[in-house]
Amino acid sequence: MDMEKLVALCRRRGFIFQSSEIYGGINGCWDYGPLGVELKRNIKEAWWNDMVRNPPPAPDGDEISMVGVDCSIIMNPKVWEASGHVGGFKDPMVSCKFCRKLYRADQVWEQVVVSAWVTSLLDLYDPSSEKGVTGLDLKKWANGKGKRLAPNLALVRNPEVTLSWISEAAARQDGKLHFADAKQWLGYMATEQRAAGPLVTPCPACGGDLSEPRAFNLMFMTHVGAVQDEASIAYLRPETAQGIFVNFRNVLDSTRLKLPFGIAQVGKAFRNEINPRNYIFRSREFEQMEIEFFCHPDDSMKWYQYWRDVRIRWYTQLGIRSEKLRPREQGKEELAHYSIGTTDIEYLFPFSEEPQELEGVAHRGAYDLTQHAKFSGKDLSYFDEQLWEREKIKYPEPKAAQEAKSKEPYRFMPHVIEPSAGADRFTLAVLCEAYAEDEIGGEARTVMRFHPRLAPVKAAILPLVNKEGMPEKAHALYRELKRSWNVFYDDKGAIGRRYRRQDEAGTPYCVTIDGQSLQDNTVTMRDRDTTQQLRVPIAAVADELRKRLEPGREI
Repeated sequence: MDMEKLVALCRRRGFIFQSSEIYGGINGCWDYGPLGVELKRNIKEAWWNDMVRNPPPAPDGDEISMVGVDCSIIMNPKVWEASGHVGGFKDPMVSCKFCRKLYRADQVWEQVVVSAWVTSLLDLYDPSSEKGVTGLDLKKWANGKGKRLAPNLALVRNPEVTLSWISEAAARQDGKLHFADAKQWLGYMATEQRAAGPLVTPCPACGGDLSEPRAFNLMFMTHVGAVQDEASIAYLRPETAQGIFVNFRNVLDSTRLKLPFGIAQVGKAFRNEINPRNYIFRSREFEQMEIEFFCHPDDSMKWYQYWRDVRIRWYTQLGIRSEKLRPREQGKEELAHYSIGTTDIEYLFPFSEEPQELEGVAHRGAYDLTQHAKFSGKDLSYFDEQLWEREKIKYPEPKAAQEAKSKEPYRFMPHVIEPSAGADRFTLAVLCEAYAEDEIGGEARTVMRFHPRLAPVKAAILPLVNKEGMPEKAHALYRELKRSWNVFYDDKGAIGRRYRRQDEAGTPYCVTIDGQSLQDNTVTMRDRDTTQQLRVPIAAVADELRKRLEPGREI
């Protein structure tokens, strides 16, 4: 699938726009258009319905207790000190000394090797040629394409001096320049004066020298109140999870929930990404769908496996059925310091050769509640009242009973399983998975094969012609259906052209009012994917749509 075609379709049909486009846009920020906002809203509603309002049964068949919260984007900055974000939420950053662009140090070489100037430079090398690449070849490139593609590369800025170092290296390879170790050779071409230190890392954009890595905090800082000083510093939340943890006691006291139970939240988060890229996959403002599931430590691995399996199935049931969906258990060296286990649910996007994370299901242990209890001085432990009622007879003395109630196994810090999904990333995966090109009757068409639950528009109501009473019947049906779903009325153009417009928008069903409708009050219901048409009584259209759109209980 061609990513450029998908991006063009998303802009043309109103799925996604560049934010502030009329002012040249802003990197890492995107706006959802009329179809895009419906698609993303349907994704969030499907998640909330399937995971919170009507979650699947527990491993033993019992009902799962789930509640929701909606926490503030700006919180007390001590929250982020306790969570480790103030001190540890940092990426190593490098910057170009010439064009001033910023890059993550651990990802910069990935961008260098696919840059336009490196591609052009490597084109000089013909592996079938015995002569390799000569200094003359490199000097010619530097004075030609190099000035346009990589004006700040050492080879382009000062070819004579830089080539002298490259010649020394070539002498160790029988006088020939080979690109067997492309990273090393690019380092030579980026290093104007060779010293005892390491070779220079070139800028992917202009070829200039990159700085040494330095820490870069990913949180957006702001000030609360009229005075901007140290005391007024606050942050836009980099994740939604911490709002749930700091409200653990409030939720527990106000609902009287018993372990195990989950607290869910859908909301915006913000990260000042050094290099946002890949469309809406990595942006500076994004939306998360998170559950913090609290359970007894002895049962935590069972619940970790449960939520991992539930979340994988959820994606497949909403149309991500291809081999591109790949769950991956993180190795020990990848795990966060607090994590007992993490599964990344990944999807192979068109812009990457490796699967990228859609969701992480993490066993966070008791880390978060323990940290917030420590930093706030509040008791965030859980008291197992049911266990105490069964065993309190063991402690007839009031003092012994009071002491026992303050310790395990009656009072303890719950463990947490966290399924954390990105609403924007799943929206992108849905768009990628849905995009298809085929032929109908010898005519090419572009079609978005959205799962019906996620489709922005559920049905289009189409009078065959604008006369003979067809518009009146069509409008009446449209008004009936729009009370329950987002439906679209279209009476402009030939019926085939209208079908194609709806196929491109991903509308699963088109309902056409034609001449026969005037005689027997039936309509044709066309399926987007098969293009087959079914004759249905007008009075039964709503029930037929409801049957096709309502979620099953497969999860």
